[in-house]
Amino acid sequence: MARSKEFDPDAVLRRALELFWERGYEATSMADLVERLGVAKASIYATFGSKSDLYAKALQRYLDLTDPKIMAELSQPGPVLPAVRALVERYVTEAADDDRQLGCLVVNSAVELAAREERVARLVEASWAHLEIALTSALLRARAQGELAPDADPRALARFLLVFFQGVRVLGRTPDPGARLRDAARVVDSVLG
Repeated sequence: MARSKEFDPDAVLRRALELFWERGYEATSMADLVERLGVAKASIYATFGSKSDLYAKALQRYLDLTDPKIMAELSQPGPVLPAVRALVERYVTEAADDDRQLGCLVVNSAVELAAREERVARLVEASWAHLEIALTSALLRARAQGELAPDADPRALARFLLVFFQGVRVLGRTPDPGARLRDAARVVDSVLG
């Protein structure tokens, strides 16, 4: 008879996500994972696979928690630009107020691993593609509703915002990025018109 797991894989995955987010992939050893997760090394391997597999699963969990929230914010009926501006403000506020300076796990993964871990690169690209599509769709609606000039390029604006959001997350990892982020947000506001 097979033994049942003596731990909740979802709770363990959440703790792994938190540890990878705090320390990054390279700075997190298997010993760190065993200690934080409270699960034997063999059980980690049996449940999640390698450290790399566990990291990819943790990153996917992060995406499952964060991406739909942004998509929902941008797809609300009514005026679009207030929702885009609210998203800009939220990114800036979160980055400026993040005392732990953890940044965004997607950006952290892109910087640390995407160049050499194909699976991580695919997850990062998928997240950014979803955000770009959501922004493009929202900005197409904004143009159709007269919130943007008729000659505005929603896809180019979406890409501009995508790059802005990722830059905000990077600067959020530095001490006291507030003034830079607020100035950049003002420029975004002027670009949106």
